[in-house]
Amino acid sequence: MTTHATPPPADAAPSADAAPRAATPPAGTTPGAATEVPSPSGPLSRLPSLTGMRFIAAVMVFLFHSSLTTEPPLNPFSGTASDVYHAAFTKTGWMGVTFFFLLSGFVLTYSARPGDAPRRFWRRRLVKLYPSHVAGWIGAMVLFAAATATWQQWLPNLLLVQTWIPDYHTYLSINPPSWSLSCEVFFYLCFPLLHHWIKKIRPERLWAWAAGLVAAVTAIPALAYLLLPDGTMSNGFPVSEVQYWAVYMLPPVRTLDFALGMIMARIVMSGRWIRLGLLPACLLVLVGYAVANAVPWLFGLNAAALIPFALLIPAAATTDLRGERSPFRGRVMIWLGEVSFAFYIVHNVLMVWARSLIGETKLYDVPGGVGVIGLYFVLCLGVAWLLHKGIEMPMMRRYSKPRARARA
Repeated sequence: MTTHATPPPADAAPSADAAPRAATPPAGTTPGAATEVPSPSGPLSRLPSLTGMRFIAAVMVFLFHSSLTTEPPLNPFSGTASDVYHAAFTKTGWMGVTFFFLLSGFVLTYSARPGDAPRRFWRRRLVKLYPSHVAGWIGAMVLFAAATATWQQWLPNLLLVQTWIPDYHTYLSINPPSWSLSCEVFFYLCFPLLHHWIKKIRPERLWAWAAGLVAAVTAIPALAYLLLPDGTMSNGFPVSEVQYWAVYMLPPVRTLDFALGMIMARIVMSGRWIRLGLLPACLLVLVGYAVANAVPWLFGLNAAALIPFALLIPAAATTDLRGERSPFRGRVMIWLGEVSFAFYIVHNVLMVWARSLIGETKLYDVPGGVGVIGLYFVLCLGVAWLLHKGIEMPMMRRYSKPRARARA
């Protein structure tokens, strides 16, 4: 990764393209002392807390997948422990991806290069995203998917267009977490145009735009309940395939999250941030998780987490800019954040494979189940480090910039 201010998927898997610029109010604005953001140089201007937080979000997705009891049953616990583990992390995966999409918009806006040509931007994004995705896709095909997958499943997944197809067995095929990369590809294609538009928003109207995007995201599940056929998915989700796809998978819908992240970056950069501290913002995320478990199911996928994460990301960024303490920017957290994209890519494939070796029908008491989860984690982290060092970083170094033209 090229900077410290970088997320996965979701995901996703976004990352900054360059060292972020310090947050400075644009000409014509007069932020008050309560909202003014310092402009340090050096490591803190690179927002290292956002890097560390990436790994927290990736672990949220990991815990969600490891708690599932559907096919294949990755949850290793037996009896009540299985129910408790599943209930504790039943929404963390969806919330983690929402965080990645917001963070992607925030970081790309904060680190945008003046005069950067769309073609150069797209090149850097493709080199960042696609080699690791292909590695995860190959791993899934070799380990288990090739025996059952049809070309209608593996080809859209390989090309990262699976989320445009409203079929559960397609948009969650091969390596299921890669669906968020399909959305990221669409975000990247739209970013130059979105950035051009969002830069034109007057600073005093940014918060109103943020509120409008939150309202739009909240309206979508309501419309899905009202207009789309309901049902129960084959994996037990209490909605129909088309409802789930329209609310959570469809790239244009998820672009609203990405755009909100862009707006929040502009709020910070224009000196309009409200000075919400990092600790209160983290507490709001816990409140959001409680709300996600209490509201109707489709609202808990995305809408309930949107406001807490939209406030947490600027709170962490401005904590770094002010040089205040943060638990997310230590050396270990930054390293974990740097491998978080690779961790996200490989974790589901490796857990499915490890579970098949252990035995899908074997269940354990609490100590045994914790041991299996620990095995999952160590395996995924080790392979993620290899993928990061062996594929992700070399590809970024070699291909993220066009080769210098030969002299005449």
